[in-house]
Amino acid sequence: MKLNTRILATAVAGLMAASSAFAGNITVKGSDTLVVVAQKWAETYMGKNAAAKISVTGGGSGIGFAALQNNTTDLCNASRKIKAKEIEACVKAFNKRPTEYKVALDGLSVYVSEANKIQSLGLDELEGIFTGKIKNWKEVGGDDAPIVVYSRENSSGTYEFFKEAVLKGKDFVASAQTSQGTAAVIQGIAKDKNAIGYAGAGGGTGAKHIKVSVSKGGEGIEPSEENVVSGKYPIWRHLFIYVNPAVDKGEIGAYLKWIRSDEGQKVVKESGYFPLPANLRSK
Repeated sequence: MKLNTRILATAVAGLMAASSAFAGNITVKGSDTLVVVAQKWAETYMGKNAAAKISVTGGGSGIGFAALQNNTTDLCNASRKIKAKEIEACVKAFNKRPTEYKVALDGLSVYVSEANKIQSLGLDELEGIFTGKIKNWKEVGGDDAPIVVYSRENSSGTYEFFKEAVLKGKDFVASAQTSQGTAAVIQGIAKDKNAIGYAGAGGGTGAKHIKVSVSKGGEGIEPSEENVVSGKYPIWRHLFIYVNPAVDKGEIGAYLKWIRSDEGQKVVKESGYFPLPANLRSK
């Protein structure tokens, strides 16, 4: 009886998820880093496919994965790879590991105020600033002024990626000002000449990104497309979409294929991020 109940529950979850693939409505949720390009993807695709209806919301990669596990979104946008515990939850929910698609490249950028004379920092200096070891701009060649750190909320994939890649797993300084979404980080920095924060390459205007060197005093590297694609820029990453394999067909399958096409990747570039190299578009 327990086995039959489990089979029934799995079948019901699969049917609930699969039904949206043919309903003409596609829901997308997750990464705030990806939300602008995801909205542009949706607008462009719906403009060419009148029957398609695509709803896009942000909230953070963690929120997107939770929605995927609960069968309340078709597509999960993520600015980090899925965690083992999230895979486990998905397997319990729909009996399969979600399919991962790389959909763009991003040079995670460090932003300061336009009024800040700093042009480049090393990874070790960034670690010191964001963990609170370095508290004044004069310690890294700037003005004698306290450093104000801006960060993302902990449900953000960008927060987790930056913490692992730059802070080496250490905690952010307790005084860091937490912002909901990329735009809020940029806006906060633009208004504060002593601020520093991080966001995707397509973060927006109002603040300037700085170059990043592998070590203090080393060559400052620009987060350009060439440097990100080659891996020369030290804080680069893939951006992802995750989907329940049961719904990866019909309109949803066609949409995912279009996102990774030349036309969909053109939207990526127009949004300030970097298109996938051709060899990654079929993987």
